[in-house]
Amino acid sequence: MSRVGKAPIALPQGVTVTVAADNVVTVKGPKGQLQQAIDSDITIAQEDGQLLVQRPSDQKRHKALHGLYRALLNNMVIGVTEGYKVTQELVGVGYRATNTGNTLDLVLGFSHHYVFELPQEIKVTTTADKGKNPTIILESIDKQLIGQVAAKIRSLRAPEPYKGKGIKFQGEILRRKAGKSASKK
Repeated sequence: MSRVGKAPIALPQGVTVTVAADNVVTVKGPKGQLQQAIDSDITIAQEDGQLLVQRPSDQKRHKALHGLYRALLNNMVIGVTEGYKVTQELVGVGYRATNTGNTLDLVLGFSHHYVFELPQEIKVTTTADKGKNPTIILESIDKQLIGQVAAKIRSLRAPEPYKGKGIKFQGEILRRKAGKSASKK
């Protein structure tokens, strides 16, 4: 089993963590505030600038929840201090991305545009430099939400294995396939 849950979470300067009576943890930091409901068996303790997640027994369920909630709380602490950023590239002739506020307009080679309304917690910017692929940059403090939105955008036109056309994450390595082989004469 993983030992992730045993590691303490360091709380940077300016981050406050409060645990309500119904086991809802609130993390406040310079970039914002996040909340997460925790299972009633798991306890959260705060000692000298560190957050400790503790489990009542060594049952398989408790071990799994221990690591899960420690990881979720760590993601929340990183989110309210540094934030998360996801960059996606549009690879293909005529593929474009523009945004007005939190509305993303995508042209992906279909006969229609995709207009995608993003949640208020996510900030979106698009760039279209000459000679480079258009990019979509998503920024948020919530790692789960930004990952879910990025996956939804990618699913509109996932990269295909022959030419690599589609929406891909920046730095993503795609497995490419060889096309048809030349005929033998």
